[in-house]
Amino acid sequence: MTEYSSVGSDDGAAEGPVQSDLLPVAQYVRMSTEHQKYSTDNQAQVIAAYAELHKMRVVRTYMDAGKSGLNLRGRPALQQLLDDVRTPNPGFAAVLVYDISRWGRFPDPDEAAVYEQTCKKRGIKIIYCAEQFKNDGSLSSTVMVGLKRSMAAEYSRELSVKVFAGHRNLVQRGYRQGGAPGLGLRRQLVDENHNVKGLLSRGEKKSIQTDRVFLVPGPEAEVATVHQIYRLFLDDGKPERVIASELNRQGLRTDLGRPWTRGTVHQILTNEKYIGNNVYARTSFKLKIEHRQNPPAEWIRKDGAFTAIVPHERFWQAQAIISQRSRHLDDEQMLALLRQVLERHGGLSGVLIDEEDGLPSSSSYRTRFGSLCRAYSLVGYSPRRDYAYLEINRALRRYHPTVVEQVSAGIVAAGGSVQTNADTDILTINNEFTASIVVARCKPTPAGKYRWLIRLDTSLEPDVTIVTRMDHANRHPFDFYVLPAVDFTASQLPVAESNGFSLDFYRVDALDDFYALCARAPFAEAA
Repeated sequence: MTEYSSVGSDDGAAEGPVQSDLLPVAQYVRMSTEHQKYSTDNQAQVIAAYAELHKMRVVRTYMDAGKSGLNLRGRPALQQLLDDVRTPNPGFAAVLVYDISRWGRFPDPDEAAVYEQTCKKRGIKIIYCAEQFKNDGSLSSTVMVGLKRSMAAEYSRELSVKVFAGHRNLVQRGYRQGGAPGLGLRRQLVDENHNVKGLLSRGEKKSIQTDRVFLVPGPEAEVATVHQIYRLFLDDGKPERVIASELNRQGLRTDLGRPWTRGTVHQILTNEKYIGNNVYARTSFKLKIEHRQNPPAEWIRKDGAFTAIVPHERFWQAQAIISQRSRHLDDEQMLALLRQVLERHGGLSGVLIDEEDGLPSSSSYRTRFGSLCRAYSLVGYSPRRDYAYLEINRALRRYHPTVVEQVSAGIVAAGGSVQTNADTDILTINNEFTASIVVARCKPTPAGKYRWLIRLDTSLEPDVTIVTRMDHANRHPFDFYVLPAVDFTASQLPVAESNGFSLDFYRVDALDDFYALCARAPFAEAA
């Protein structure tokens, strides 16, 4: 929501005559759902007091209510503000913001700086009213702004880790975590003692933190439709598109009240919730940075969490048939079918593939070729959006165990000992200290420089973090930073080509000196 308020307007934004000697300013307020102290009203009150004290008048308000601060895409008011400051006469000389976190909790602190710099280039100052320093461009304020931006980003990262850990715990205990229940299923609300409180209707959410949600069988008519889908597929041998046409002829609709398609039928035939399994994290969108399909090994699951409405043997029989479709096709045959879809539609997507009759599913293409992006490239299709970073991230995840093995081998060769935690990849060296290995992706900036994306798992708390920064092609190590926990925090990371003496002091081109420090020699035994 974008809201504009002008002094002297009919909406009551201000009363009395306008004083022309007051500096016209805009205010930007944002609230997600994290804390009452960040309500837009509370922010506006602090901003109003600041404006009065400094002889300013708020002539325009930009408000993003209920919006995450992780990116710009979902914040129309901030987008409008940036558009307005690019106009010849935006009508205000500064933007008042409650604090740095309200401007945004961008995972990359440089993103917040870019948007602030956009305003400054147009002569529009950004003023943080609740901070204990002036944003005046001085060395001290620049350091504090950078630190606060990093703290805001780290808050988001830590919160993401904690939220995911909480969801994982609840899923493994059999509770449902988000998403529509699906045809033939309903969400049942229970209290902390598992007393049933009733069914949640579509769009309803639990209102008490300690309440939990299970999936239970839905209306008999919907369960009968699910059984009909399996009967038509398994007993009559009909493909999903034919089944969808049959259901539509009968006047049946999906759980969302929509006509049936091949994809919606396919979803019922492949989702394990119909045999009572609670499966979570098939996809992830952490910090709203990268939307990725997770491999089955990363899924979180609890088998037998709910009452099954499809017999197990029927479900797995359907999976065998679906997977057999692509098993007998070689790579070139699968690609030939994909080219035909591309020629018919002029584009490709996972949804489009799943809707095509006689075509292996999108998951089959991912399994066979490693990713949909690679399959697209093999048939000569380039999506409008550049997904190359997804492939780079996957390659670096595969490369990470190699780096861990190389570091371990280097320590042992130098005369030290090392044990690797199979769950966390944390190294315990000489039974004295721990080390974590991080592989950082390199990305070019619009200015022609390079930045490294460094993600730390703050829950591990190693004594030393070894950051392996990849070269500009993300194929080989470029350099290393050996960062002891006592000397740095997660807000001080070597993301730039040059990071100042306090960080570059720990930079090395190779880890030979680190290996030497890990070497141990036995004491000579006294006679």
